Amino acid sequence: MPVRSLSSAVFRWPDREQVLSAARAWALSLCQRDAVVESVFCVGSYARGDWGVGSDLDIVVVIRDSQLSPVRRYAHYEPQGLPVPADLWVYTRAEWEELSRQAPHLWRRLQNEMLDLREDNAA
Repeated sequence: MPVRSLSSAVFRWPDREQVLSAARAWALSLCQRDAVVESVFCVGSYARGDWGVGSDLDIVVVIRDSQLSPVRRYAHYEPQGLPVPADLWVYTRAEWEELSRQAPHLWRRLQNEMLDLREDNAA
């Protein structure tokens, strides 16, 4: 997590590569431990490269299927070991495909920003 310098009121915020490196490690671990995970990616400021002090990491996980409610899915897939706060959305494959029909503008934006966290492509 971000830390305050003892001699200053200025926060030191992790840089983009530190955040994405930790997110990639978490995503790879998640995929190894849970076979229903199909995709793990980030969107938003870290994906676009316009993050700043106070930015959180926006993560989307797409799973094959689940009997868990969306709230329980969050608890089950909650990101661990990240140096910044994260917002997480967990969709089943069917829900993810439905989102493209229900919110096409959001869908296109997410598709344009999407950064696959299972690959080392964030540099």
